[in-house]
Formats: sequence, C-alpha cells, structure tokens
Amino acid sequence: MKLWVNGGLHDAETARVSVLDHGLTVGDGVFETVKAVHGETFALTLHLERLTRSARGLGLPDPDLDEVRRACAAVLAANPMELGRLRITYTGGLSPLGSERGDAGTSLVVGLGESSRRADSTAVITVPWTRNERSALAGLKTTSYAENVVALARAREWGASEALFANTLGRLCEGTGSNVFVVLDGTIHTPPVSSGCLAGITRALAVEWTGAEETDLPLDVLESADEIFLTSTLRDVQAVHRVNGRELGGTPGPVTAKAMRIFDERAAQDRDPRLA
Repeated sequence: MKLWVNGGLHDAETARVSVLDHGLTVGDGVFETVKAVHGETFALTLHLERLTRSARGLGLPDPDLDEVRRACAAVLAANPMELGRLRITYTGGLSPLGSERGDAGTSLVVGLGESSRRADSTAVITVPWTRNERSALAGLKTTSYAENVVALARAREWGASEALFANTLGRLCEGTGSNVFVVLDGTIHTPPVSSGCLAGITRALAVEWTGAEETDLPLDVLESADEIFLTSTLRDVQAVHRVNGRELGGTPGPVTAKAMRIFDERAAQDRDPRLA
C-alpha cells in the first residue's frame, strides 16, 4: 500500500506523521471516507465540500482542495483495486502536548483500503449513550471517534453491524457511521440535521432522490416502523432486518427496495453528483 503524507506518496512501512500531531494527541482533525470503484471515486466534490465545512467548524484553515484531489488521484493510481475505501484525514498538525495548537501547519494523509460489497440487509442495536445535539462538534466529521468505537464494539457483541444513538432529548439521531431512515405508512423519514446527526453525503442524496422527509422522531419509532434502512458511503442504502430483538419480516421491504434501486441507478448515472 502507498499513502499520501504531507506532500507525497510513501510506502505504508515508511509513511509517518509526528507522534505530536494534534490529530493523534487530542483528536484535532477531520476526515472523509469516499467510495472508489475501479479507481473512480463517487461524490468526491460533495465530500470535499464537507471536509472544508468540518475544518472550519474546528477552526482549522481550509484544506487545499487541489492538493487533496492530487493526493486522491495519486493514491488511487498507486493502489489499484475493485472496491476501495479512500480515507482523507486532515489534522491540526505538529502541536504542543495539550489542547493548544502549534504553528507548524496542518497535516494531510490520504490512504486507500480494500473493501467488499455490503450485504443487502443487516442487524442493528440501540445503545444507552447519546449524541449531544448542542456539542461544539455536532454535525462535524472529526477524528474524535472514540465513542463510536465503544458503541460499535457493543453492536458486534450482539451480532449487529451498527449501533444507533438517540440525542439528549431522546430523539432518534444516527449510527456510529451511518444515517438512519424509517418507513411509516409508505413514507420515508430521517432525522433532521438539528438532531445532532452528521449531514451524511449518502443521506442527502437519498433524501433528494427518494423524496424522504426530514422528521423529528422518537427513538422508539424503531419499535413500530414498517421498514428501516441505513445510508453511508460504503453501505449506500442498506435494509435493516433486526433492531435489538425485533425482527422485520420481508427485508428489504418494498419501499426500501425501491430506494436501493433508485440510489444504485442514479449513482451509476453520475459519479460526481451535486445537490439541488
């Protein structure tokens, strides 16, 4: 594997950032995960726009998107594979030990890991921890991912691939790395960004392409929803066949199956879609 680190390609064995990088010491960084099929990215422009929004939310300088694009192209060319997870990480760079940033400039790392197509359906659980919709990090895709690691480990223990959070008000929010949609009486709903969830790229495209409604929902809607599905960069649209102990029969249901088909068709037509 070859990775891009601060200006050039390096072998995985020699790719290095400082142990004093602020992304490592205090999680002061942002990132994006982009799907790449046979070396071609999907929705890269939308991901880079969000990378910039997240950086601004942390008070980091805007990333040089021309450099990021060059880095992505170089990494994709150096690591040919059928389906890959392109990871762009942008951090506060070399800094003192503590929360204060240094003045040495930011760090940019781009890597590519091989992936496989997701199953058509999956199991999820809910967890007792909450998303803070009033957090300084709400809605930002930062490298401060430890609570997701803990929640996802709980999901794995229970035979699930994702853990779903409520926010501090007890409203349905999001998964550790996905957005959640529910079908009620034939209509698709997903929590609004004001719930504290990440403004997912796949989420936004699914809302636009399927006509889903952004709706403030109680967490217990998962106990009665007719259908449930997740969206994310590598899941695309993925049906849920079990929530905690509740089995949803006939998964994927008809509304979810249509959403999956629409997403696949639209994504195949345009590899770099924009939002209306």
